[in-house]
Formats: sequence, C-alpha cells, structure tokens
Amino acid sequence: MKFILTILSFIISFSAISQDQGKLFIIGGGKRPQPMIERLVQEAGIAQGGYGIILPMSSSEPDSSAWYARQQFLAIDIENVTGMNFNKGDKPTSAQLDSIKNAQLIYISGGDQNKFMDIIQDTGIKEAIHQAYKNGSIIAGTSAGAAVMSKKMITGNELKHPDYSSTFRNIEADNIEIAEGLGLVTGIIIDQHFVKRSRYNRLLSAAIEYPDHTGIGVDESTAVIYDGVNFEVVGNSQVVVFRNPKNSLTKSDDLLGARNLSIDIFLPGDTFTTD
Repeated sequence: MKFILTILSFIISFSAISQDQGKLFIIGGGKRPQPMIERLVQEAGIAQGGYGIILPMSSSEPDSSAWYARQQFLAIDIENVTGMNFNKGDKPTSAQLDSIKNAQLIYISGGDQNKFMDIIQDTGIKEAIHQAYKNGSIIAGTSAGAAVMSKKMITGNELKHPDYSSTFRNIEADNIEIAEGLGLVTGIIIDQHFVKRSRYNRLLSAAIEYPDHTGIGVDESTAVIYDGVNFEVVGNSQVVVFRNPKNSLTKSDDLLGARNLSIDIFLPGDTFTTD
C-alpha cells in the first residue's frame, strides 16, 4: 500500500510540473499573419485577463520595435500588452522583474540576438523569463527573438568571413559562431528567415559540428509552438529540420563532410519531435 501511495504521489507531482511549464512560440521573422497572432493570444490566454510584455532590446530602435509589435495585438483588440525596454547597464527594479515573472506572455522582438543577450547579462531578466516560463507563461520571439530561445544560439556571424551575408557561402569547419542563449530549450539550434534567405549552409554547418543538437530552420511568417515535447508548425510557410543521428563529421582542409544526415520539411499543421 505504501509503495502504491508513493507511486501515486510521484505521478501527481510529475503532472503538476508538466502543467506548470509554459510554451515557446518561435517565429521565423518577417510579417506575422493575423491568424498567428490570434493563436499566440489564445495560447497565452491574455484575452481573458493578465498581461503581456514586449522586450524590444534586440532592435536598434527598441521604442519603435515595441510600438509596432503592440500594434499587431491592438489590431485584434488586445490592449493588455506593453513594451518594457532596457539599455546596456540598466539595473531592473524588483517591480520590473516581478512584472516579467508574472506576465502571461513575453514577446521578444527581432533585431540582433547578441545585443539582446548582452543587455540582459547579469540583470536578473533571464532568470525572470525562466520563472515566467516555469509558471506556465508563453515565451514568444521573432527572428532574433527566436534565435535566443535555445541554449546554443546562432549569433549570425561567420568567424572566417566577417562581412555580413544573409547566408553562409560554404559548409566549412570552425566558421559558425555559437553563443549562449536563454536556454529555455536545449538540444536544438534555431535558425530563422530560413527558406526565404536560403540559410541551409549555416544550419547544415551547425548540424555537422554539433551532432547532439537538432537544427530547426523556421521560415518567415511561420512559427513552431513547443510544449516541452512536441513542435507544431503554424503560419504560412515551412520548417526545415536537420539531424545528424550518427554523429558523422569528416574534413578535407576547411571543408566539412558528413554521411546519413536527415532532412525533414514540415508544413503548417504538422507536428514533430526532436527524438
């Protein structure tokens, strides 16, 4: 009897943990179609109460970014979403951190993912976002805001070719720069604007050099919703997933090679896992 009660207690505890964790709404950039925003509002439940916060620190013009992001919610009569900007060196107040922790929706704008992570370093904002996620909130991000979701984050920089290009020229060793993101999900590396900007070489490089991670390329006007187990594709375009299940990696000078990589192209309405 004692054994059965212990098992029941474990199941109840596990169920409570599962229910508490929120979802990630990872948007590949570009325009956000209205049905996508409606789905985001539905997942967050902010039409019924609570509030959302826009964190625009990735942007070079954060005030404008927050304003435009808010308009997409106002367009569907959601007024309880507001911007909260921080600059490098700012120390958030306890009230500001509590506001982030208790938001039902946190929306991270596009721009430069490195700028976002640099600004929130040692401020308590990262921990506040994690607490909100643990409490069941929806953490959303578009473009740079999508890249920051994972622990291993593509910075967008090419180490060997520093001149900016929307995609990598080659598939070569030691070229992709990876930094630490928010770490809301591990075991994946996210790329964005994926099909539109032909970023295959970049994510293939990541899949080869980080074979224990799944590469997820999200196209513009498209998102994946992650519930802790499953990814659901929503929006207008595709999500491309690269895996390197046999940890294959070969080199010839600077060139990378691999065998038995897998590629999946998912359409709106599809679901997948990274297992």
